Amino acid sequence: MARRGYHPRFPPRTCTSPGGRIRFSPFRAWRPRPDLVDRVVAPPYDVVNRAEAAALAAGNPLSFLHVGRSDIDLPPDTDPHDDRIYAKAKENLDLVLGNGTFIHDDAPAFYLYELTREGKSQVGVVGRVHVDDYEADLIKKHEKTRPDKEDDRTRHVLTLAAHAEPVFLTHRPEASLAALNATTMAQEPLYDLVTYDGVRQRVWRVSATDAYAAAFAAMPDCYVADGHHRCASAWRTGKALRAANPHHTGDEDYNWFLAVLFPSDQLHILSYNRVVKDLHGLTPAAFLSRLAAVGTLTPTTTPVPDAAGTFGIYVDGSWHRLRLDSASVAADDPIGSLDASLLHERVLAPILGIGDVRIDQRIDFVGGIRGTAELERRVDSGQDAVAFAMYPVSVAQLMAIADAGAIMPPKSTWFEPKLKSGFFVHTFDPMTPGGATQ
Repeated sequence: MARRGYHPRFPPRTCTSPGGRIRFSPFRAWRPRPDLVDRVVAPPYDVVNRAEAAALAAGNPLSFLHVGRSDIDLPPDTDPHDDRIYAKAKENLDLVLGNGTFIHDDAPAFYLYELTREGKSQVGVVGRVHVDDYEADLIKKHEKTRPDKEDDRTRHVLTLAAHAEPVFLTHRPEASLAALNATTMAQEPLYDLVTYDGVRQRVWRVSATDAYAAAFAAMPDCYVADGHHRCASAWRTGKALRAANPHHTGDEDYNWFLAVLFPSDQLHILSYNRVVKDLHGLTPAAFLSRLAAVGTLTPTTTPVPDAAGTFGIYVDGSWHRLRLDSASVAADDPIGSLDASLLHERVLAPILGIGDVRIDQRIDFVGGIRGTAELERRVDSGQDAVAFAMYPVSVAQLMAIADAGAIMPPKSTWFEPKLKSGFFVHTFDPMTPGGATQ
């Protein structure tokens, strides 16, 4: 059920996967030498801006940010879609793959990837998923992508002839996978390190792949948790290279893209907060008066919302709590009942004049990992006029919306911890079937 302009990237079941099950394949990974891994791994391209990426990579030519954010190696005023950015990413990737920084495993394998943050762990299986399963909606979406970001990542993949960052997928818990993981994790890991953000990262190689392949072959679907633009760009890359290949068989590397699949019961979604640059001509007092007509508005010293339908609002140096009347929320509407939808319909659009949040330049989004202190900083500095602390969406809500074929409002979910880039690279010869990456 699509709603108010949000609609799926593709209609459901536009093509079929054999048996109606997701395909998950081992691959020959390029991965860092163990003695260099702590210098290589880096944040994914889309969670740091240019200045943050440059600071993190300063003095470290091996940082994978030189591939994901190659703009840091060009003048600061370079257009973000300049051809030189993509060429530099290719140059930087070729350098680390060719100078001994990376190992190319000699046979296809799966990998286990464990992330532990604040005592909580999640364990995913790293492999390749098929672009046709994405198109067929066996890999289910919950966000609408932006064409400009799709274009950027598609050019990046085509120029590199590689998927340099995995997408983050989730599936319903599977007991057989948990048992397989326990056996694998009893062995010595390939990598065991704590990254700059305090997250412990451990990786194991799974060379006996049949049992894992069988477990995933029994799954009817999985869900995009984080990485909608990378999924869409992988699909577009596959389409482009198929059209260019008169001998296409369906087995070529470009038909697959890199993914980590985690069980849904291990995931943690943080809030995705909002900031708005001005009060649309209102004084702070007038703005608060308008809010009081929307729900119950009270001053607060605890800005983090304690329930859905509740918002922390920071304006003019003070926090307020806005709580909506639960009777006014249609609980049977999976999209309309989301806090992001409710805030837009009752506050952002009618009071602050915010239009399409995907393109309106007056609104911005702040990941929950940065905390409410970042919201205060942005308002107190004058960069923004008001901030909204949101209650996080649940994984169950995400899956229900994707199952319904509906699409969430943009910037509804912030998964933490983020997958690191640089652990795995999937290269491909566009015209060669069977995973040959010479």
